[in-house]
Amino acid sequence: MTVIALLSVAPVIEDSMSGEIAKAVDALEEYDVTYETNPMGTVIEADDVGELFAAAQAAHEAVDGDRVSTVLKIDDKRSRDTTAAEKVQSVESELGRPATNRD
Repeated sequence: MTVIALLSVAPVIEDSMSGEIAKAVDALEEYDVTYETNPMGTVIEADDVGELFAAAQAAHEAVDGDRVSTVLKIDDKRSRDTTAAEKVQSVESELGRPATNRD
């Protein structure tokens, strides 16, 4: 089974958050997950939800600050194994083109 999630961890501060976000992303390296960071968060894939929760907790705890905001959105399709890449490919198949317009 593959569990896919969107994780967003950020300190509640006025200045740049990139250093603290980098700490959260780096914390994922200790877990059996794959991930890809984008401008709005990090997509994580794991074989089970327990490993996903452990990785998300580590990312949350890695961020320094008086206040940290974390959002975790989980897609746990239990009837079929699928990956994040396959989900994107499915949308691109419907579009008939890549799901981006970046030059």
